[in-house]
Amino acid sequence: MTDTLVDQMTFEQAMKELEAVVGQLERGDVALDQSIALYERGAALKKRCEDELKRAEEKVAAITLDANGQPTGTTPVEGQ
Repeated sequence: MTDTLVDQMTFEQAMKELEAVVGQLERGDVALDQSIALYERGAALKKRCEDELKRAEEKVAAITLDANGQPTGTTPVEGQ
């Protein structure tokens, strides 16, 4: 576990650390107080990853949807 502030991490850094946190918790070889700290760190890392994914989804939507929210670059399906 690093001391890096979660909000300063890249998605990749957060995912890598989150995987390590999950691994430690799954092994069950840490004391209760450390488990709680790991869980809290993991929750913060998970939120960071979710926020980054949401931003990426918004960027993709912005470049693939027109002003009316319809997909761009596709042929309309008959009957719609």
